[in-house]
Amino acid sequence: MILAIDQGTTATTCLVVDEQLRVAGRGSSEVPQHFPRPGWVEHDPNELWESVVAAAAAALVDARLEPDAIDVVAVANQRETTVLWDRRTGEPVAPAIVWQDRRTAERCASIDRELVRERTGLVPDPYFSATKLEWLLQRHDARGLAFGTVDSWLAWRLTRGSRHVTDVTNASRTMLCSLHTRDWDDELLALFGVDRSLLPEIVGSADEIGEGELLGAAVVVRGMAGDQQASLFGHGCHAAGEGKATYGTGSFVLVHTGADASVPPHGLLRTVAADGLALEGAVLVAGAALQWLRDGLGVIGGAAESEALARSVDDSGGVVFVPALAGLGSPWWDAGARGLITGLTRGTSRAHLVRAALEAIAHQVADVVQALPEPMRLLRADGGATANAFLMQFQADLLGLPVEVASEQETTGLGVAALAAGGDERVPAGRLFEPRLEAARVAEARSRWRKALARARSDFAS
Repeated sequence: MILAIDQGTTATTCLVVDEQLRVAGRGSSEVPQHFPRPGWVEHDPNELWESVVAAAAAALVDARLEPDAIDVVAVANQRETTVLWDRRTGEPVAPAIVWQDRRTAERCASIDRELVRERTGLVPDPYFSATKLEWLLQRHDARGLAFGTVDSWLAWRLTRGSRHVTDVTNASRTMLCSLHTRDWDDELLALFGVDRSLLPEIVGSADEIGEGELLGAAVVVRGMAGDQQASLFGHGCHAAGEGKATYGTGSFVLVHTGADASVPPHGLLRTVAADGLALEGAVLVAGAALQWLRDGLGVIGGAAESEALARSVDDSGGVVFVPALAGLGSPWWDAGARGLITGLTRGTSRAHLVRAALEAIAHQVADVVQALPEPMRLLRADGGATANAFLMQFQADLLGLPVEVASEQETTGLGVAALAAGGDERVPAGRLFEPRLEAARVAEARSRWRKALARARSDFAS
């Protein structure tokens, strides 16, 4: 039996599965986010660990199993989030800086873009770990400390401090790892003032990490990958041209490219997949826009309401919402962009605003897919928002492509479980959405989106 951990931005989900990826139990625990200043997003690393323990315990209860029934623990994680802790005590020395955090935007603007693109396949952006780590090291003495993304932190806690590792997919998201050697790059380490002694060992995504303990039971830790790469593997995307989109806090499109390590096309990233390389488009705010409507404005009680509200009106009433609440990611990479709502009138209702938020998620994914060098024939989809049939249909309409939703939303957890099991089982397909909106209406919607997007970028340009 495998316990698959999916440690995400707003919650941790654990699945108890067998080697054929049949789910025997599941559990979830929310993760608090902290916003100490505008543009800053933090987690308490100990709260991340506590959420793993709570979700694992709930999954075992759901499966009616005791902790000693688990043989293997596998880890998928939110990527780029940066943790710094004391090797001796195992305690964090600062809050974890979350991937959404924008505090290093000014620093990123000064970095040689071409160097970063050529070495790492990424772009200089606060999204990635390097400038977050640099910021922390300017405030903490590096002696005796350890750095890691969330996979490293969880592996450390699971193995009681005996293993300081990161898998190659997560390493490729730090802006410190060479895409060509799959090792830490000395020139980039010097650029950001990072000593190798701080860094974890880079391992393969399906490697055995070591013996550990969870809920008082001995386990083997095996299988580790960034959440988006785990999802790609779970969808069975192992060949060049096969791709997926995950709809969560952000939306992430990954397309397998085999062994192609060339500099990625403009606006896209090249990243390491669990079994090769991939092109990626990262949308920083997707489901987070609905969370903002809930928590920031009180417009909705929860994301589950959004589909019915969107369907209660014929269209968005001319409202366009550009949810650049953390700048813009792919394909624009504009850290200075700000969120924008246009087209408001006296007749605008909360239903129009919610519909515009859902449409914005689909527009951003369409921007990424249309930036790919080769057209896709099918987009596979997973994540919590795929339960929203309005969103999935609108996505198929904008793309002019079928959208195939996985039968199991937790494709990330099942993907890393497949890595741990050493197989290539994929999550079965579920509902298929075929495009049906007239081309003229799609063109009109895309035109309105692009005009609003241009304003979100230009109105706040420094």
